[in-house]
Amino acid sequence: MTTQYYSGPNYGGRFLGFLLALLLGAAAFAFFVRHETTGTMGRIATLITGRATTFDTSVPAVVEKIQRLNRLETVVYSLDTVVEGNRSSAILPDALAGDRILLVVHGESIAGIDLTQLKPEDVRIDAGGHGIHVTLPPSQLFVTTLDNRHTRVYTRSTGLLVPVDQNLESDTRAKAQDQLQQAALGDGILDAARRNARATVTALLYSLGFEQVDVK
Repeated sequence: MTTQYYSGPNYGGRFLGFLLALLLGAAAFAFFVRHETTGTMGRIATLITGRATTFDTSVPAVVEKIQRLNRLETVVYSLDTVVEGNRSSAILPDALAGDRILLVVHGESIAGIDLTQLKPEDVRIDAGGHGIHVTLPPSQLFVTTLDNRHTRVYTRSTGLLVPVDQNLESDTRAKAQDQLQQAALGDGILDAARRNARATVTALLYSLGFEQVDVK
């Protein structure tokens, strides 16, 4: 004799399975909406949530955002060279009355654009707000300095009849600093500074949502 038992449908297990699937689906949906912020999927997420990222692209707002970059340092020009300084007598030879120094010099010039000088009239936004034209302030050579850790006296010779000139080294350092600055200008540091600043500001404006950007 065989006894059969029938327990009926397992509604409890089915309900737990449905609840688990629902929770997993909700978690996946939340992850998608939260993390998909760009491209086609990002637009779909925006349509679902009804939220979109917007920027104030009026002229005063754009000017303020560019000005926040302050003194934008875009180029560092480095130079290693040897600079000579000397004192000579109009009568006696250098062996008796001369003073000569050679400095091994390392220095840097830094250039960029001071964007705090940008004015509202330097920014023009096209009708519709999709295009923008910006005229940057002139590029500047901000500073030229000698690196004292890598600048040293290579040789020093003083005539037999004169004392060591205590100011000769400092005067030669000033001469070296001026030569470094002139070399940087001659190599086009201001043009390079402007190109790099244009690239930085252009990227900023595209990030604000403009579709056509012209930075001069």
